[in-house]
Amino acid sequence: MLRLTIALCLTLFGTVARAEINIQEVTSPGGINAWVVEEPSIPFIALEIRFRGGATLDLPGKRGATNLMTALLEEGSGDMSAQEFQTELERLATSFSFRAFDDTLSISARFLTENKEESIALLRQALTNPRFDQTALDRVRAQIISGIASDAKDPNSIAGAVFDAAAFGDHPYGSAIDGTVESVTGLTQQDMFDAHRNALSRDRLYVSVVGDTTTQTVGELLDGLLGDLPETGPALPEYVDFGLAGGVTVVDFETPQSVALFGHKGLKRDDEDFFAAFILNHILGAGGFESRLMTEVREKRGLTYGIRTFLVPKFHAEMMLGSVASGNDTIAEAIDVTRNEWARMANEGVTEQELAVAKTFLTGAYPLRFDGNAEIAKIMVGMQMVDLSPDYVVNRNDFVEAVTLEEINRVAAELLQPDDLHFVVVGQPAGLESTQ
Repeated sequence: MLRLTIALCLTLFGTVARAEINIQEVTSPGGINAWVVEEPSIPFIALEIRFRGGATLDLPGKRGATNLMTALLEEGSGDMSAQEFQTELERLATSFSFRAFDDTLSISARFLTENKEESIALLRQALTNPRFDQTALDRVRAQIISGIASDAKDPNSIAGAVFDAAAFGDHPYGSAIDGTVESVTGLTQQDMFDAHRNALSRDRLYVSVVGDTTTQTVGELLDGLLGDLPETGPALPEYVDFGLAGGVTVVDFETPQSVALFGHKGLKRDDEDFFAAFILNHILGAGGFESRLMTEVREKRGLTYGIRTFLVPKFHAEMMLGSVASGNDTIAEAIDVTRNEWARMANEGVTEQELAVAKTFLTGAYPLRFDGNAEIAKIMVGMQMVDLSPDYVVNRNDFVEAVTLEEINRVAAELLQPDDLHFVVVGQPAGLESTQ
């Protein structure tokens, strides 16, 4: 067991508050690993569970199955109907959240200490004995299909769908986790049981617990909750190369404002240059009104209300992306300015002052993320999934501070490739045509 004390110094109204968090690594008698923070001051527990795989585990022809299955986990289990399950949640003042993502299936539970046993029993029932009643399946399926239809009329959703399909083709990353109207319409009750078996397995399980509990009791709790899940799941997808070359794709859509999603290949989360790239991204487009792109595209030229960039290190691919919206008559200029600024930073790098300002913001904002049991639990389980150690929260700001001007400018020259940027533009942009 590893005990780690994290001192987070938060300045508030001129006073300094210290929050000490002791992360302890625990292995249950049944072999389930978890990170635990004991916080007995409030009679409340936050539990975060992640399963690696998520919607990438959809079977061929069954796109949307994991997403639909996850949405049904609160719709009745054991001998409880959907209404009875919700009534029990309300009686216990307990909340569960089940969500599917590209690479993960996420489960969040919040409950009072006095109701811990009953809450865990109810969660176990949902995870191990779902009903997938046809009436519930049909009702939730209709909701998802309605969302798919809505996305088909949303410019941002259209841009994302076109970009992903072109970048990743037949790989699961190339299509939306919701599936299509056709694929979701064809899903059966048996498909739900298949998706459940594939998505929830102990060999790709990550757990964190924060709150009024102890390491002595967490092991037994986890074995009772998760011990009966399948030991192993199906193989995960292979790595996929980013498949979009530089250029422009225009999707005609009647709207007074065009939206653009743009990007190129990124870098892995465990790359030794990740922190330099993280700071670089903040300076370029993730730093709000302090970022270069906001300054050039919005402040100086008034071409948009907002533009941003982000690093996207997925488990099986990595990208550096950005998004911007502008009027149909100005989006072409916004794209030109974005590409030029991309090139300028690649060629000239950042300044010493930009680096210092970014470091001050990023190191100062980090402790503020540890705001309550639920947020701490989410951070901890996310760290586990990318193979970070508990002492990362102590050393993270040191990693940021250690990035030198020479290092970040080298990474800028290597990572930022303006000729490789591909812009998917949805709207009726003046002066823009598809290049491929």
